[in-house]
Amino acid sequence: MMYDLLPAWFMDFLPGWMFVALFGLLLIGYPVAFTIGTLALLFGWLGFGLGFFDLLPLRIWGVMQNFTLVAVPLFVFMGVTLERSKLAEELLDTMAVLFGRLRGGLSISVTVVGALLAASTGIVGATVVTMGLLALPTMLRRNYSPELATGTIAASGTLGQIIPPSIVLVILADIMNISVGDLFMGAVFPGMVLVGLYLIYILLVGFFFPSQAPAIPKEELAAISPAQLFVRVMRSLVPPLALMMAVLGSIFAGIATPTEAAAVGASVAVLLAVASGRFSMEILRGVMHTTVRLTSMIFIILVGAQAFGLTFRGLGGDELIRNFLGQLPFGQWGVLAVVMMTLFLAGFFLDFIEIVFIHVPVLAPLMVYFGFNPVWFAILIAVNLQTSFLTPPFGYALFYLKSVCPPEVTTLHIYKGIVPFVTLQLIGLVIVIWQPQLVLWLPCQVFRSQCP
Repeated sequence: MMYDLLPAWFMDFLPGWMFVALFGLLLIGYPVAFTIGTLALLFGWLGFGLGFFDLLPLRIWGVMQNFTLVAVPLFVFMGVTLERSKLAEELLDTMAVLFGRLRGGLSISVTVVGALLAASTGIVGATVVTMGLLALPTMLRRNYSPELATGTIAASGTLGQIIPPSIVLVILADIMNISVGDLFMGAVFPGMVLVGLYLIYILLVGFFFPSQAPAIPKEELAAISPAQLFVRVMRSLVPPLALMMAVLGSIFAGIATPTEAAAVGASVAVLLAVASGRFSMEILRGVMHTTVRLTSMIFIILVGAQAFGLTFRGLGGDELIRNFLGQLPFGQWGVLAVVMMTLFLAGFFLDFIEIVFIHVPVLAPLMVYFGFNPVWFAILIAVNLQTSFLTPPFGYALFYLKSVCPPEVTTLHIYKGIVPFVTLQLIGLVIVIWQPQLVLWLPCQVFRSQCP
């Protein structure tokens, strides 16, 4: 066996070398699904021989039979269907008129639309691209600063990762073996905190730097009567609100499980697309193709993560990390600070899916061991991972936005624009750490779970 042929200093820290190899290969550009699976087989063979993996097929089969994970393709289908039905376009036009009288009104409308789309679709790439195509040219034409415009669009487009229904929360619930309903309920107030911080920042920019976020001239807005505005608001708000009620309302009322609610949401999304007059078999084929592609990507990574987790734990990785964290100063709060900083820094180089599948299976049991509530910790991860979409060099929201920006908007504009919003996300993280009841109060009141 290879164990006897390699030096002791290498074999004693085999789990650590696994992570070093993982980060090295991912930074080079190897696909994450095949990287983590291959490293699991390689290091498992080094440590124990291939017989160690006899139980792996049963673990993978158990994942594939998990009813909760059926919600993933259903939520993806729901989001892509709504994106193709042009819901964002109508929302943006209406919100721009509604908030246009305020300095920074267009940025406020983008933030509100981002929150509504997050609660309706949760597809980050589609949201950022759609709002970039529709809102960015208008904001630039209204003399908004490129930094504020791009920062608002990129940050608002990522809200779908924390505001339920969120695919990230479904995956976190499965990995950490906790209730999806508890996570959905626990994410409501943290999501609202982030939206509130964005709005406060935009209002402050409009107040202190009016040239960067001017209001729409009143004479333009006067052409729309209050009655016309009311009709437009109702027509554009009713679809996303109806979807929110169908999905979240059925979960929170205890009528449906998250998976059943996802099926309801997918059905309602199709009905909304039909009602909008934009439904066709061509659109349906495109939605199904995108859903299969995204779902396959998630599940192939999940299979590799199962193999990686089996090898890491078999080699004593849990004990290695527990001993390291236990020696940190300031007790459990020092441990939490190091874990949150690790996830934040990982977001500079890894996608949120990769972070969830690689880090969470290792860290979650350890954080429960140190006395932290698993639902609260899962929401901290979700809030923290908001930054992974915005932090260069691999922030996906930055790539999405840059692909639809006009030539006068440079990459430097985008990077400078996201700095305040990343800071606001970190402030939101600190607020949720400081006030755990923001996460735990609602599940306690509704489900009578997570109560102290």
